[in-house]
Amino acid sequence: MRILPVMAAALSVGLATAAQAQSCGGNFGAFVDGLKSEAVSQGYDRARIDSFFRNVRQEQAVINADRRQGIFQRPFLDFSRALISQGRMTNGQRNFERQRAVFDRAQQQYGVQPGILLAFWAFETDFGAVQGDFNTVNALVTLAHDCRRPDLFRPQVFAALEMYRRGMLDPVQTRGAWAGEIGMVQKLPSDIINYAVDGDGDGRIDLQRSAPDAILSAAEMLRAKGWRANEPWMHEVALPQGLDLTQTGIRTEMTVSQWEQLGVRPTHGRLPSGNLRASVIVPQGHRGPAFMVFHNFRVLFEWNQSFIYVTTAAYFATRLSGAPIYQAGNPETGLNQDQMRQLQQRLVQRGFDVGAVDGILGANTRAAVQDVQAQLGLPADGWPTPQLLGML
Repeated sequence: MRILPVMAAALSVGLATAAQAQSCGGNFGAFVDGLKSEAVSQGYDRARIDSFFRNVRQEQAVINADRRQGIFQRPFLDFSRALISQGRMTNGQRNFERQRAVFDRAQQQYGVQPGILLAFWAFETDFGAVQGDFNTVNALVTLAHDCRRPDLFRPQVFAALEMYRRGMLDPVQTRGAWAGEIGMVQKLPSDIINYAVDGDGDGRIDLQRSAPDAILSAAEMLRAKGWRANEPWMHEVALPQGLDLTQTGIRTEMTVSQWEQLGVRPTHGRLPSGNLRASVIVPQGHRGPAFMVFHNFRVLFEWNQSFIYVTTAAYFATRLSGAPIYQAGNPETGLNQDQMRQLQQRLVQRGFDVGAVDGILGANTRAAVQDVQAQLGLPADGWPTPQLLGML
């Protein structure tokens, strides 16, 4: 039971309008009144609007969770070891066997391989076991009112209202993650409306209780965001001595054949077709693991914009697909959160765009680090060290 394209397009227009309408902050009650007025302007029935917002309240616990994302500040080896356990490996195989027919359908119909779907299913909710206990409407309205990311969350309030209109959400009973995601694969309301699939054929979509609905909805979303059918996403590689490290990172793409000509080799198995375009990333510097990543790796940022999360999920998906454990190497010591903020501030002072000065080594900060490393004659691998901070 897929959403009709014309309805999805109309919703997208409505969401864009909503994002531009009213500023964040101020009195919470007045803010909610503004949301109600806008819902009326979008054509929703007043009684339905009042019912949807009747019990909404601001939740400080949501704000606290939003500010407390320290795990994303951990380096790749620590982060991946924290998220990838033997239990998750075992449960991944068990859930693949239980839902083999659904995963076969996901690959045949959407071109999305089981490993990547299992990885996100594991990381998001431990295969449905931990879906969150925050009231979804409270979480979304709280984050829309907060001024850190209102452009992301305000449209989701109206998407949740649309779900309520369609009988897909109960404003009192529906619960999920602190950021408003719902179900086994933790999707925001707009993604549910646009991409949710009735995978088990029971005539309704239930991403909280139906594994087929959740798995196929995830596959449909990835396909819609640009996933190329049955193409790879990541392969571990070994770098040759003397490689120009300025060529590493997601900003640089070459064909697999060109990388091979430079001496990049797989650590196991064989690399994909030589004509595929790829980047080589070193998430913890050139002394740590290295991966060749492809177009489908970039699509994963439509799921989560955290570089460390996406890289770890992509790597876990290769493990679930049979790849061995990475070659950890011996990376140089990195920076703690305070040092990372200092580094970002100094990069900004030098004119670099690091995105938010938040102490997190995201894609923008990595690119800026790589550029300044090249300027200073350091190995330009995008991995910030105390030595670099001292030089700045």
